[in-house]
Amino acid sequence: MQKTVAVLGGGIGGLSACYYLSKSPQVSKIVLLEGSGRLGGWLHSTRREDGAVAELGLESELLPVTYDHVASKNRFLFVGGQLHKMPSGLGGVVRTVPPFSQPLVLSVLKELLIGRGKEGDETVHSFVSRRLGAELADIAIDCLCRGVFAGDCRKLSVRSCFPPLFNAEQARGSIVLGMVLGSGSGPVVPSSGLAQRAQRERWAQWSLRKGMQSLPDALEDSLKGRVQIHKHTPVKELTQGPGSWESLSEQLREISMVTVAVVNLEYEGSILPVGFGHLIPSSEDRALLGVMMGGAWFQEVFGSLEEVTEKCFLDRAIQADCIPQYHLGHWKRLENIRHYIDQHKLPLSLTGASYDGVSVNDVIFSGRKSVESLVGEV
Repeated sequence: MQKTVAVLGGGIGGLSACYYLSKSPQVSKIVLLEGSGRLGGWLHSTRREDGAVAELGLESELLPVTYDHVASKNRFLFVGGQLHKMPSGLGGVVRTVPPFSQPLVLSVLKELLIGRGKEGDETVHSFVSRRLGAELADIAIDCLCRGVFAGDCRKLSVRSCFPPLFNAEQARGSIVLGMVLGSGSGPVVPSSGLAQRAQRERWAQWSLRKGMQSLPDALEDSLKGRVQIHKHTPVKELTQGPGSWESLSEQLREISMVTVAVVNLEYEGSILPVGFGHLIPSSEDRALLGVMMGGAWFQEVFGSLEEVTEKCFLDRAIQADCIPQYHLGHWKRLENIRHYIDQHKLPLSLTGASYDGVSVNDVIFSGRKSVESLVGEV
């Protein structure tokens, strides 16, 4: 029997779910309900008349950037009032490179001798401090968590935020050995020509010429005629016969979010060396993350979101509650949520950045997995 499926929310997760649902012969009707007047969620590009693209929400390099490209190699940390290029290559590992006080190879060698952790989860800072030393945790990992999650590495879960590191230790007793010898089955590369090209050329990241909003725009166009799309249609409540979903609602509300202010600057000509950008540890400036401002410290530094003036919204993209925070125990909360859905046989599947990854790629994959949990492989 074919199914009718309603998708709540037209962000990249909802659009991806619609795309995969439209490929399933088990689905006869798809209805997409979006509360705002546009699709794409946090993927929102401002296109100026001179052709410049300012990403309001998610920033990326234009088009594919490989791992050996100068923009990928040149990554900086702002420590002690100055920029420091992140160590790269063999030379950067075997010699002392500021802001670090010793060669990184020493931390790597010591890591091989550290025993496997006994906890089911651990904060990112605690995990890296234990295995690689406090300095790497305080500087490099602190910066990384602020750049990716706009969050505090002393609260974020290593199991949920960096599963390859957690799995490497669980499988091999060491991050290094896990990375070298493998810690389980690797990712399956799709057979599409584009996916094969990305692997062959070693893409580090990708974007689109007219901005990342081009992706949801193209998805919307491709879904016309196959999906009933309703904008300006916020969903207020879900009910299904007797009983209550309050327990599920409470667990979902426990996944916290942070607010980020994104400021885009453009200069005439090439006035800066090519690089990926720079990040700043919380010990330097709790509010300034690098290319973003705020995150887990938004309320403390900027005050209430309701008090920000309209002019501020026009000049700066303030993204309210835009990045979910996978705090310690996040994996267990997800386990409980999914068990509740299975136990109560709810015709419901969850997708988006709140669960298994915050990147665009993660959310697209989340859309596919949620569809397959409802209708099988697509």
